[in-house]
Amino acid sequence: MDSLFNFLDPEFLITTLGLLGVFAIVFAESGLFFGFFFPGDSLLFTAGLLASQGHFNILILWAGTTICAIAGDSIGYAFGKRIGPKLFTKEDSFFFHKEHIHRTEAFYEKQGKKTIILARFIPIVRTFAPILAGLGHMEYKTFLSYNILGGVLWTTTLLFLGYTLGTIIPSVDRYLLPIILAIIALSFLPILLEYRKSKRTRKSQTGVHDV
Repeated sequence: MDSLFNFLDPEFLITTLGLLGVFAIVFAESGLFFGFFFPGDSLLFTAGLLASQGHFNILILWAGTTICAIAGDSIGYAFGKRIGPKLFTKEDSFFFHKEHIHRTEAFYEKQGKKTIILARFIPIVRTFAPILAGLGHMEYKTFLSYNILGGVLWTTTLLFLGYTLGTIIPSVDRYLLPIILAIIALSFLPILLEYRKSKRTRKSQTGVHDV
């Protein structure tokens, strides 16, 4: 159990795997369907904070994670376009749940093409959004423009938030755990709100109401 928690701990991942490990995780979570469980938001924030303490060069970190985020989404798009239809016949497993696809579909229906940008800041959805874009045959030129904008916004916002806080707040690493928990809670908030909304919609359609 401890090893699982370590595997999901961004500080442990960064200090263990180093700069290339950060790039690999960002790439995997951005478009490989089995990468949805990686802590992308908190990973970027923590990497930025560690960069402020001299562990990494922030510009190299920013450039590498941005390229990997954009490349990961592009791979996800290609995967969805070529293999996507088979996902709906695939049985649920530890690495794949049809519910993730349906949740992302619902987000697409509400937000449209800008889902590619917004999904960057929402766990699980950010992994499956490019796959569904390919599955839905979104024009690649259109997808790529949203992909680049979303990738730049995501990495820049979280990396430099961590970097700035690490620069201006003494011993900010003491507060790392509560900050990470807050980031995780905020990133999952849209999913929880959408779930509650869809649940209420289903109840209203079936005529079932809370007492």
